[in-house]
Amino acid sequence: MKLSCMFTDHAVLQRNSPVPVWGWTKPLAAVRAKMGAYEAQTLSGADGKFVLRFPPMPAGGPYTLTASSDEGAVTVKDVLIGEVWLASGQSNMEWKLAGCGKAGEDEARGANHPRLRMINFPKVTHLSRQTDIEASWDVCTPSSVLAFSAVGYYFAKRLMDTLDCAVGIINSSWGGTYIEAWTSRETLVRNPDMSALVHRYEANVNSPAFWAAGNENKDPFPADPGNTGEAKGWAKAEFSDSAWRTMELPMPWQSAGFNHSGVFWFRKAVDIPASLAGKDIVLCIGAVDKMDTAYFNGERVGATGAGFEQQHWNLPREYRVPGRLVKAGKNVIAVRAYSFIYHGGMIGPSDWMRIRVKGAKDIPLAGTWRFEIEHDLGLVSPPLLKQGPGNPNSPYILFDSMIAPIVPYALRGAIWYQGESNASRASEYARLMRDMIRCWRYEWGYDLSFLIVELANYMSASPYQEGSTWARLREAQNDALAEVNTGIAVAIDIGEANDIHPKNKGDVGSRLAQWALARTYGMDIVPSGPLYAGMTIEGASIRLSFSNIGKGLSAKGGVLKTFYIAGADRVFRPADTAIDGSTIIVKSAAVVAPVAVRYAWADNPEGCNLYNADGLPASPFRTDRW
Repeated sequence: MKLSCMFTDHAVLQRNSPVPVWGWTKPLAAVRAKMGAYEAQTLSGADGKFVLRFPPMPAGGPYTLTASSDEGAVTVKDVLIGEVWLASGQSNMEWKLAGCGKAGEDEARGANHPRLRMINFPKVTHLSRQTDIEASWDVCTPSSVLAFSAVGYYFAKRLMDTLDCAVGIINSSWGGTYIEAWTSRETLVRNPDMSALVHRYEANVNSPAFWAAGNENKDPFPADPGNTGEAKGWAKAEFSDSAWRTMELPMPWQSAGFNHSGVFWFRKAVDIPASLAGKDIVLCIGAVDKMDTAYFNGERVGATGAGFEQQHWNLPREYRVPGRLVKAGKNVIAVRAYSFIYHGGMIGPSDWMRIRVKGAKDIPLAGTWRFEIEHDLGLVSPPLLKQGPGNPNSPYILFDSMIAPIVPYALRGAIWYQGESNASRASEYARLMRDMIRCWRYEWGYDLSFLIVELANYMSASPYQEGSTWARLREAQNDALAEVNTGIAVAIDIGEANDIHPKNKGDVGSRLAQWALARTYGMDIVPSGPLYAGMTIEGASIRLSFSNIGKGLSAKGGVLKTFYIAGADRVFRPADTAIDGSTIIVKSAAVVAPVAVRYAWADNPEGCNLYNADGLPASPFRTDRW
């Protein structure tokens, strides 16, 4: 008797909706389930799989869920009924709260939210459609929240605070991925732009020659040559590291001048007061990029990561040290850090590098550490992956591996932050976005809410770029609003020119929640900033109208900027603008017969400042489709 991974301790189930529960047992067996006063019963199929459904339940809990058959019983504890959302996309959705700088650190300290939970899916790329996956629900605490999707966390927190109920987030995301990887095969082959790609991919991945050549995507990085440092005594308290160099931590070792991948050992001696001798402590060493083994006075006390896993690189580590290892006076911490690509080392944040003891003052660990290089693996470049297992950008592979196992878990909706990887193919994206929304809704059997994060401003700032690919991609994202029950969170004012991963995930999550509260939950608030709604030509000027203006339009900081106007010659020139009630009048002395307007039309539109009175930015737009 086994339940899907979606049903583990601390799960959140969708309120006011039939709740499917599924798993596997003996073929054609009677299956019963109970949770509080609610019961359900069904019969397993010839393959042993069963699906039963609880009736709609109000928010509440905690409950104990029990499912049983003649083969045995499974018990799931601390189950809450509330709101459930799927969070998906690429790296900006995957981005953990631990990577959000000081704002993330400050948020984490107070993040004791027992009604906020998240299940983080591992990265899987199997060729066949999966029915289950290894994952479990986590309750939000100051330590667990560091591994939460930052956007998912901020979104859930605002919903939890406003709706006063539990909120669960299913985080299934992967950096650098294309939208077509998250879409089903059945959907892609109906798209003329994708059908040939799918058939070429399948012809290749199903050919004997593909497999005879070996799977090039398997273990593409330099393997860990082995822990030789432990045999040399580098973990032991009595080892003399006086000849080792020093490094101020936290920082990647590349920032200290070591531009290569490999394995570094770090050591630090700390003084423990006599009052703490013999007491259990928690060793907090911050995040280690990418894997680590930690020692205390020569004994291994914890490790994170295996093989070539990349998901732990910004996850702060916490390891429990038994009191028998803790002595008064000098104690030695040793950390073996292995990184096979990109940066490596102990990267903090500094506030999370400490020894924690219940009832006593923390002992800080940031600062000077001694280090030695165990293995220099050279400068590793990202491998070129062929499509197939191991490559997350293969058509429909992430749908099969990381979305299908969630179906038919009851959801209120999905939040989606993706598009950077597809920016060079914006002309295809509008259909791909709509197709994926329809695909997911078909799988779930209803029009779940689908909320999209519009791409943030990025790259060199400019008031206008004729051929901006990011502006075109934003437009394609907005085209998805033609689908029912969809929404947009505008992030054009919170990006970073030099970083595709802006640290301000708080506003992103809050703006997603703004739309959800307004449209999904029916609250009387404006869902977003102004969205272009239409235009009329009035002689030498163009009047623009908008939806979602709330209490009015405003020019943040003064005069409206980044409006451009063109005549039939299609040459766009800077425009003069004036807010006139709920509309904007746009004109230029250089354009006597205007026909089109563009606003914030650039990768990083410098100075764009149209907002509504609620402080929410307008979405970039163009009135033409030239």
